Amino acid sequence: MKLSAFADVCLRTVMVLGAPNAGQLTSREIAELVSVPYNHVAKAVLELRTLGLIDVARGRNGGATITQVGLDSSVGELLRTLDHRQDVVDCTDHDANGNCPLAGGCRLRTALSAAREAFYRALDPLTVQEICEQSPAVTLLPFPTVRRSA
Repeated sequence: MKLSAFADVCLRTVMVLGAPNAGQLTSREIAELVSVPYNHVAKAVLELRTLGLIDVARGRNGGATITQVGLDSSVGELLRTLDHRQDVVDCTDHDANGNCPLAGGCRLRTALSAAREAFYRALDPLTVQEICEQSPAVTLLPFPTVRRSA
């Protein structure tokens, strides 16, 4: 199972923000820490904020922090939410009408969807906080103190 690039950036973002003593980080700081372009991290931050997994403060002293809901979130459920692909395989664009000639009796699509769900189910018991407790992001953080505002 391969994660979408967007889901990968979102997971990296929550792993950095969920690292012990991460504090408040800007999207630019997160982008540098996870080696991802700023605009990709900015999109991830927007989505994670919409989902209630992080809080974002704007302005000069702004930045993102992970919420308790974010820390308590299931990794499997988060990936289900972030993966906007409908099918594991692309069953279109194979003939002039955009249909696969095997679609009528093909069971591969159903089997692959079941396999993807099994992948997510295996990650359901794992929380974001659990993947952050031993996160290598702790060693990546260049900030000696937490910048979280009171």
